[in-house]
Amino acid sequence: MIPSSGQEDVEYTLGVLYEDPHLICVDKPPGLLVHRSSIAADVALNALQVLRAQLGRHVYPVHRLDRPTSGALLFALDPETQRAVNDQFAAQAVRKSYLAVARGFVDESGLLEYPLSGRDDDKKREDITGWRRLATAEVQHPVGRYPTARYSAVSLSPRTGRWHQLRRHCAHLRHPIVGDTSHGDGAHNRFFRDVLGLPGLFLHAESIALSHPISGEELCISAPCPERFLAAYGAFEWRARGGTLWKPCGHRTDER
Repeated sequence: MIPSSGQEDVEYTLGVLYEDPHLICVDKPPGLLVHRSSIAADVALNALQVLRAQLGRHVYPVHRLDRPTSGALLFALDPETQRAVNDQFAAQAVRKSYLAVARGFVDESGLLEYPLSGRDDDKKREDITGWRRLATAEVQHPVGRYPTARYSAVSLSPRTGRWHQLRRHCAHLRHPIVGDTSHGDGAHNRFFRDVLGLPGLFLHAESIALSHPISGEELCISAPCPERFLAAYGAFEWRARGGTLWKPCGHRTDER
């Protein structure tokens, strides 16, 4: 559990998914900022601060996850490694896979190329997201103006890294991610929260893959499926890892 902003002195650690002399990847819980931000100036606790205290050394972020998004978060342990990994991100050579639960029946697979503005400016550029549908469910419960509710488990693969890219791209496809309070559907968010007892954003950074900046070897790091996803999969009778709905690092299995 993440301490509130008034409990920063509480001992708090992050689960380590991978560590070597140059890189460390942690399992970020939902609700934790990656670093201090002006949009949440009242929140002092963040992953950068926690990990520095946990390791007793400086760490260097190489990418970000939205505050409500959970999963694999990578840091460099020295500035040279940070620059090398940033170069891979700039070249779109880093492969990331996310799990999400979206409203409606998403097409089996696709690639969306839709430009988005940045958080701090209106300049648009090419932004690309691929997806694969993993499972669907129709719930016999009225949500919004419809007598039933439809949902899809999806694997999302962003090829670019725009602010809120996955959330905004899913909303553009008219399949917003459940629990998204900025770009989502309030009726379905309330259904998950109040009826299913599952609050929060259903977006999880499942894996990150890149060439190791020192050895050049392929590195693939996976984060375990969070409890809120397992609970949703149980409610919809979807099978999770070992069941098998997906494999690590975005390699989907065809078994249902």
